[in-house]
Amino acid sequence: MAPKISSNPAIAQLQSNSLANLVQREIERMILDGSLPSGAKLTEATLADQIGVSRGPVREAFRMLEEAGLVRTEKNRGVFVRDVPVEEALEIFEVRAVMDLYVGRKLAQGITPTEVRELRQLVDAMEQAVKSDNAHDYHRFNLKFHDRLLELAGNSKLLATYRRLVNELSLFRRQNLTAESMTVYSREHRQIVKAIAAGDPEAAGQAMYQHVMNSRERTLRNYEQKQAAMRASVGKPATAVEA
Repeated sequence: MAPKISSNPAIAQLQSNSLANLVQREIERMILDGSLPSGAKLTEATLADQIGVSRGPVREAFRMLEEAGLVRTEKNRGVFVRDVPVEEALEIFEVRAVMDLYVGRKLAQGITPTEVRELRQLVDAMEQAVKSDNAHDYHRFNLKFHDRLLELAGNSKLLATYRRLVNELSLFRRQNLTAESMTVYSREHRQIVKAIAAGDPEAAGQAMYQHVMNSRERTLRNYEQKQAAMRASVGKPATAVEA
């Protein structure tokens, strides 16, 4: 049953906005964890019933999700989870790498011991997830680790841009998580924190930059392998992928 909205116009507006934000976060969670895959059509009525709200907050949530780069609206067709082309994903990785180069340098110049401990705890949590072969927990702590790095840089515009880019890369980042890659990523995370804690701006910036570029290369390699497998399944000779 949908929550009751106050008869007071001002309070009702606040409740409506708050509810739309809650619905937006729930749909975002479903997209990022793969429950709503790329290309999936989103239906107001279905999601409203599933979440337990009226269709109005879902409609507003769709608008916010489109602004965040997670869904697209097609005239006369409806709302769909975005399917980011690999070429665009590779460009996003490059933008992120440049951003992280700056962030690494900045953090190495002014991070506190308490903040370093917080980052190390997140790396420890990721390493534990690797040992447990728990890709879901690893992905969750990985997102939190990188988001926290951007938060500590203290630039709200940079953080907002980063979060939008991360949303757009969500599908590709999940596909990159294998037991082997998670082990490599954890080692890279440990090196990032070590360089930041040592107060070495150049090493910290390069560690963060290279970490993102390594993810870019894995994304391209995974895409090429998937395309080659698809061609093989229909009996066509494998050729180089246009990236």
